Amino acid sequence: MTAPAATTDPTDAYSGYLTCLADADEYAAIDVAIGLLDAGVSPERVLLDLVAPAQAEVGERWARNEWSVAQEHAATHISERVVAAVAAHADTRPTGGHVVVACMDGEWHALPPRLVAEVLRLRGWQVTFLGASVPAAHLVSYLHRYDAQAVALACALPMRLPHAHRMIEACRRSDVPVVVGGRGFGADGRWAARLGAAWAPNAPAAAELIADERALRRVPTAQLAHLADDEYASLVRRRGELIDSALTDLRERVPATRDYTAAQLDSTVSDLGHILDSLAAALYVEDASLFSEFVDWLAEILTSRKVPASAVEETLEHFAVALRDFPRAAHALALGRAGLAAGSRSAV
Repeated sequence: MTAPAATTDPTDAYSGYLTCLADADEYAAIDVAIGLLDAGVSPERVLLDLVAPAQAEVGERWARNEWSVAQEHAATHISERVVAAVAAHADTRPTGGHVVVACMDGEWHALPPRLVAEVLRLRGWQVTFLGASVPAAHLVSYLHRYDAQAVALACALPMRLPHAHRMIEACRRSDVPVVVGGRGFGADGRWAARLGAAWAPNAPAAAELIADERALRRVPTAQLAHLADDEYASLVRRRGELIDSALTDLRERVPATRDYTAAQLDSTVSDLGHILDSLAAALYVEDASLFSEFVDWLAEILTSRKVPASAVEETLEHFAVALRDFPRAAHALALGRAGLAAGSRSAV
């Protein structure tokens, strides 16, 4: 296809760039970005005002079941190529200290932190981007071998918050300050505060925090005294057992599930695991709204794929019975079920 005409406003180029992603046209997408740069738009604006919002829309189209996983992956790959092209065009040389950027262990959404890494690099930092799903032990080993002024950690999924806390503490034990970001910490960063981490809502804010080491280190300690009740640890220990019992319950309630293909069964087990992981994360940060927000999101995803939200509600009921001796888990499950019921009434 032919790339849209060059413009000096990324907003004007947005529609054409999205079309490039939809058409899986890597070369045209790069031409749009380079055209903006040649027209005098700063590399940072191209990354944050074009690539970032377009990638968010890619995720929304997948969530609405308008795009397949394959289309989403193709678009993400093209965006990564565009980021690389913008970085190569800028060719910025480091003048500041060393910053390590990484995703939490088990976190595979690598493009947002890649954008943070490139913004930091554009602002003169020497940046090492470790990519997706970095185990805490490997990150600490890297920090011991290579000096770093700060670590920027990304988390897109709240269910990964317990892992995030372990990584944050591991960095602190290595005496390296941490800034965190991503939707996994809440829209306002409230769960970052609960874990005792400095939070940045976007890449420029992360860059400003890293530039002020005193502010980065001046963070209240984690507020996790509630973990002494052992609910979180007990739920994690019972995860496999709870998935098995929920699957058995589902097969009894919905006989058609007994004939699921291997792929359908894997998807169902994955969804059950995500429900429990989100519940566990809610217990970890002592915020039931984390779980109810996840349940609402999951119901929307499944509804877009022609799976009734009642399937989620019945699973929550099963877990409520199995976890009746867990008061904080019971409260979160009740809140999630109430949200589903309210959504069902508003949809009628």
